[in-house]
Amino acid sequence: MTTGRNGKAIVVGAGIGGLAAAACLRRVGMDVEVYERARELRPAGGALSFMTNAVVALRTLGIDLRLEENAEILEELHFLTARGKVIRTLRFKEICDRLGAPSFGVTRTLLQRLLLEQVGDCPVVLGAAATGFTPDGDGVRVHFEDGREARGDVLIGADGFGSAVRRQIAGPETPRETGYLCWVATPEFTHPRVTKQYGAHYWGRGRRFGLANIGGGRVYWWGTKNMPAERARDWDGDKDEIVRAYAGWADEVQAAVAATPFEQITAFPARDRPFLESWGRGPVTLLGDAAHPMMTSLGQGACMAVEDAVVLAHHLAREPGSPQRALRAYEAERRPRTRRIVEGAHALSGLEQTESPLRLMGRNLFFRLAPSSVLDKQNAEYLDFPGTRATDDHTMEVQP
Repeated sequence: MTTGRNGKAIVVGAGIGGLAAAACLRRVGMDVEVYERARELRPAGGALSFMTNAVVALRTLGIDLRLEENAEILEELHFLTARGKVIRTLRFKEICDRLGAPSFGVTRTLLQRLLLEQVGDCPVVLGAAATGFTPDGDGVRVHFEDGREARGDVLIGADGFGSAVRRQIAGPETPRETGYLCWVATPEFTHPRVTKQYGAHYWGRGRRFGLANIGGGRVYWWGTKNMPAERARDWDGDKDEIVRAYAGWADEVQAAVAATPFEQITAFPARDRPFLESWGRGPVTLLGDAAHPMMTSLGQGACMAVEDAVVLAHHLAREPGSPQRALRAYEAERRPRTRRIVEGAHALSGLEQTESPLRLMGRNLFFRLAPSSVLDKQNAEYLDFPGTRATDDHTMEVQP
């Protein structure tokens, strides 16, 4: 089955990964249709880190989101105690300059809008909940809850943590629940300590707080609190519980929580999945959280989805007559890097959330005393987009 110059892709999911996939696949000459279960593409809540590796990856396909004009650049990150005493400051500017692009703090709403601009007139069909797929000749047919179907040369499952596409590939799975809750919000807020480009993580005992200036008089804050997995899964607390969780913490932390209306705070359980070794079969593959959901500790979830989209597009463009071979090559290339980051984020999450006095002491001492060269090397590994083997020896033609 062929439609566009390089065939037709069905993308299930219109989150960051799905929209990035649509934009990238359009750039290499594929027809794309996106199907999303939500009935309206509402502005997404919260914010995220959009790091150098994602920016550089998109540029390999000529995609520039022009974030410098719309978002705050992140040049350093302060690690502080609960009361605001400095443990360590990590400075990214030199690494980012060397790698060729800044890192940013950006609202999901803004990133969604910028990706939609890159998607252009690609159909985005709402109210379409995928239930499964059936290989169909040299392509694939996707089935939806309301009885409709869509057919393409390839199917990209970008439908997030509860992916229906993944469920058909991998079968029933149990999430890896870590026993803590996350709160997130992006309120209007100013404070003398929260200067331009301010970014900080505050570490307590079984609790953390992140605070970043994302411009326009708004901040992004997130907080965590250890609790039984079953309560985190169905949290029914109130604003007072959040206020109590950060009583006695640094003034800017308490002030940010106090300034946020409760209805603007989103709560969700911290969870990921054991790494999946097989992401697809035949004309079907996975991308982003559907393939490799990860803890938030490294700030790389959205970035890995974008990297996936870029590498996938390069492989499909390299082998337009063999899309299934291209999918398997994409999966083989992406597994080692995403596995390292999934496992690294999971391990760091456990260390950050510890309540053990000895581990708390060891954690803080390590971050205070570790040589800058060690931390810079690790950060550079995360921030450096390794490229793609699909373009090592081939000139890539992209659509303007």
